[in-house]
Amino acid sequence: MAKLVVLSAGMTGRTHELQVERTTIGRVEDNTFTIAEPSVSSHHCEVLLRGSDIVVKDLNSTNGTYINGEKITEAIIKPGQILRLGQVEVRLETDAPAAPAKKKMDQTLVMQRGVSLNDLEQSAHGGGFDTKGTGFTKKTDRGSKVFWIVAALVGLIIVVGLLYALTTISGK
Repeated sequence: MAKLVVLSAGMTGRTHELQVERTTIGRVEDNTFTIAEPSVSSHHCEVLLRGSDIVVKDLNSTNGTYINGEKITEAIIKPGQILRLGQVEVRLETDAPAAPAKKKMDQTLVMQRGVSLNDLEQSAHGGGFDTKGTGFTKKTDRGSKVFWIVAALVGLIIVVGLLYALTTISGK
């Protein structure tokens, strides 16, 4: 019988046997296998039993589904391989001995791309971040400028009105 064994800290040793044709995995309670961890989407992926194959299908999760570090949308998982859902790692185990993992030492490991400088610069022009290192740009507040202009005009009218009233009272 195939089962999923959680490897991540705090959940180490949690298992789920794959007994039905379709097992859903996610953060919310209506999944067959619930993993209550913020990096796991509410409906993250599903595991399908197709003959002797075990297929993992991503359900448009936010943080992606990976098998042995490779992002997948749908792929076969073999015993001993690591399934990563967000930040949670799960290993597929069966009663049969796991095949030794093959490591390709002649290829460079491709790391997940972070935020590029161009993305940061574009967000600086409309997203609230700056490139000067302060973290935020000052919003232009046109409403505030209009308020002060109107306040100055009203103040000026009041002063002129007072001066007129004083000159008319003192002139009598």
